[in-house]
Amino acid sequence: MPAAGKRVLMVIAPKDFRDEELLDTRRVLEQAGARVTVASRTTAESRGMFGERARPDVALDRVSARDFDAVVFVGGSGSKVYFDDPRAHALARDAAGAGKLVGAICIAPSILARAGLLRGKRATVWDDQGPSGPFSAHLRAGGATLAGEEVVRDGRIVTANGPQASGKFGRMLVESLD
Repeated sequence: MPAAGKRVLMVIAPKDFRDEELLDTRRVLEQAGARVTVASRTTAESRGMFGERARPDVALDRVSARDFDAVVFVGGSGSKVYFDDPRAHALARDAAGAGKLVGAICIAPSILARAGLLRGKRATVWDDQGPSGPFSAHLRAGGATLAGEEVVRDGRIVTANGPQASGKFGRMLVESLD
């Protein structure tokens, strides 16, 4: 199992996370042997955009990047709560600073851009308005070069552009865990 024993933290919004970005990505990681922990602002039940329910294992203010091999931000419209969240930014920066793998899918790469992690990096993001849309603008403002691929790895950062890429995103995370 390529990710046996690896610990992955997946951060979801308390409401309106993208169901398949959590479920499909998590399934790929766990099938590869990774141990997945889910975090959110609280441990109260979270609800996905399409009704999936998830009970986070831990509150975001109780996690440390040093306890994980990867930190992954799940998208969906609810992930906007982390765009300017100092705790989420610190978690992402701490993980990156320690050489951990950092991932984000859908609109969640905006979190990484606003945390200062995408400067000089190639990255992708979901944006229904295309390259001139607000989420693409977040990445450009954060110094990223927008890539047109579904999943992009640049160093220890992996980004994906939406739910259709969830499986591919999970596989790239597995390949990148070392």
